[in-house]
Amino acid sequence: MADLETFRNETRSWLEANCPEEMRQPVHDEDDVYWGGRNASFKSEAQKQWFEACVEKGYTVPAWPKEYGGGGLTAAEAKVLREEMGRINARPPLSSFGIWMLGPALLKFGTEEQKKHYLTEIARGEIRWCQGYSEPGSGSDLVSMQTFGEDAGDHWVVNGQKVWTSYADKADWIFCLVRTDKENKYQGISFLLFDMESEGVSTKPIKLISGNSPFCETFMDDVKVPKEQIVGEVNRGWDVAKYLLGHEREMISATGGGDRATSLGSAMSRQGELDAVLRAEMAMFDVDALAFTAMSEKFMDELKAGKGHPAQPNTLKYAGTELNKKRHELIMAAGGSRSLEWDSEESDGGKPARSWLRTKANSIEGGTSEIMLNVVAKRILELPGA
Repeated sequence: MADLETFRNETRSWLEANCPEEMRQPVHDEDDVYWGGRNASFKSEAQKQWFEACVEKGYTVPAWPKEYGGGGLTAAEAKVLREEMGRINARPPLSSFGIWMLGPALLKFGTEEQKKHYLTEIARGEIRWCQGYSEPGSGSDLVSMQTFGEDAGDHWVVNGQKVWTSYADKADWIFCLVRTDKENKYQGISFLLFDMESEGVSTKPIKLISGNSPFCETFMDDVKVPKEQIVGEVNRGWDVAKYLLGHEREMISATGGGDRATSLGSAMSRQGELDAVLRAEMAMFDVDALAFTAMSEKFMDELKAGKGHPAQPNTLKYAGTELNKKRHELIMAAGGSRSLEWDSEESDGGKPARSWLRTKANSIEGGTSEIMLNVVAKRILELPGA
């Protein structure tokens, strides 16, 4: 404990010296988030300064080993760092599907060469990833996917289509599920990595009800993928995919709002007078958010102790989804008719309404809420099938 307190004091001093004031303000738009990648640019000098300081310290991925660009922190130290960043409302220096999803899968299933190459690029923000899982006829039932990789000796030739590929039009590389054995439904899937600039890859943005287009259709026509760009074993990509989905669901659940330094009620009351019923609903939300944080911490501690249940990420994903949807519903209610405004400068380009509409996708992405509840019912509650 004494060592942790020393680390906390050192971390607090480092943050004060290296996190610019601008990087302690709420995120207002997409440009406030730094995603990295070969075509990335910084919105401000403060954003650049904060990112570079964290890269040098290993704090874009503080719990990853130092040899892969991480900070080499223990789980307890990484928790202290999160707490201290939360205390000053510091923005994440780098947002990345490589950090949240692919990185953990590579740490578990990747070869040493893959780890040194890709993890270091992810940690330094040099590569931006997207995820190729869902297909037009294969969403929650991923084993029905049709994208096929034909063995061509030293490479695969991939043909097919993915859908709901987040930021595919901005990504450098994709981690993609590809069927490599048409006879084996469950074990005939491989987990491939390839460059989005490969010949035969094209994308088409999908406009959502929010008016934004964060998702895309992704098309692959005779795309050549070198054999060394497979993660795990041939036809055993489902093992990698399931492990990665656990981390994706934890990432989506984190949008619920349970780890915020300021309560929703306090934040919204500063914008004007709220009626008693709405104040009560916000107070209940804040209680639920704190309970969600406690549940998340409990699950993480159990996981580190080797006692975690494999279906716990499903619980987190469902609870976090519902919490995030409720949060934005309350924000809309607090704003009244003004929240429905779509284009003005006063509403920041309709941010409340667009953000509220975006949360509807939380119930689908990363596994639908219905599937999450089915898994919880069967694997945790052990209820009999219908």
